[in-house]
Amino acid sequence: MTTIALSELQTSLAEVVHRLLPGEEVIITEHDRPIARLLPAEAAQEPLPRTPGTLKGTVLYMAPDFNDPLDDFKEYME
Repeated sequence: MTTIALSELQTSLAEVVHRLLPGEEVIITEHDRPIARLLPAEAAQEPLPRTPGTLKGTVLYMAPDFNDPLDDFKEYME
């Protein structure tokens, strides 16, 4: 953990940001009191590949009229 004064950071922000390593943090202080933490952005994780059939067996009940046209749309079906 690195500590840097706000006045120093104003002149060297780009340098401090580019030196940040994963897991490292910089504490920004003003008048010897911590006021902020600077952390590196985490790398985007690859989403897990989708696997067909992972939800198989989770639907426990389906109404017998599931595929029947809805009453609200009867006028459009004629």
